[in-house]
Amino acid sequence: MKETLVMIPGTLCDVSLFENQQIGMSDLANCQVVDCSRCDSLANMAILILSEVEGDFALLGFSYGGIIAFEIMRHASQRVTKLILLNTNFKAPSEATITSQKKYLKMVETGDFRKITTDFTKDSMLHPNNAKCLEIREKVLRMALSVGESGFVRQVKSQLNRPDSTDDLPKINCPTLIITGREDRICPPVLHEEMARLIPNSTLVIIEECGHLTTLEQPEIVNDTIRKWWLNVKDNDA
Repeated sequence: MKETLVMIPGTLCDVSLFENQQIGMSDLANCQVVDCSRCDSLANMAILILSEVEGDFALLGFSYGGIIAFEIMRHASQRVTKLILLNTNFKAPSEATITSQKKYLKMVETGDFRKITTDFTKDSMLHPNNAKCLEIREKVLRMALSVGESGFVRQVKSQLNRPDSTDDLPKINCPTLIITGREDRICPPVLHEEMARLIPNSTLVIIEECGHLTTLEQPEIVNDTIRKWWLNVKDNDA
């Protein structure tokens, strides 16, 4: 029987963020992508997801989705069999982050949401080589518009009050895969290296020629990395 893999996208991202991974993992897992724009509270979002999934499951979180994954681990770590963290941040928001997020909230209030969605397609999100890909840039914009203003506001409010998960990382006792891009400037590799040191039984993979959007920029490498790790964990459990 295939295991359930719950996949949580990031801010202003929807199910299409994991389109390639759903296909690439379809023979190994029943992939379930959740909408993480429904709550303005991190705890409520985690509780809602837990209520929608039956039994034990593997968990994958990208960026803000990884932040939710840490909250899920605080609530029900015993139900998570495997953990995959992509391009995420385990620390509390910095003053600079809080300032920028509050700025975004004000921009929504003044009708400038479209400017925010354009900001999310800027070159800072992508490796320079991938920033030239119109298909990726258009997909990022479509996802942002799909989440919409109200969903974005809820996501931002949820993150403004997120706790520091540093002390929780050593308590994670399931096999954990950590993936990031070498040129991720949103959640840089140094964060992931620290995560790997703090989480027992963790594996860190840094993908070259890749920025923050690993699943879109290097989908085949991401899929191959997850599959090899997943099968290795399965073999070790046998």
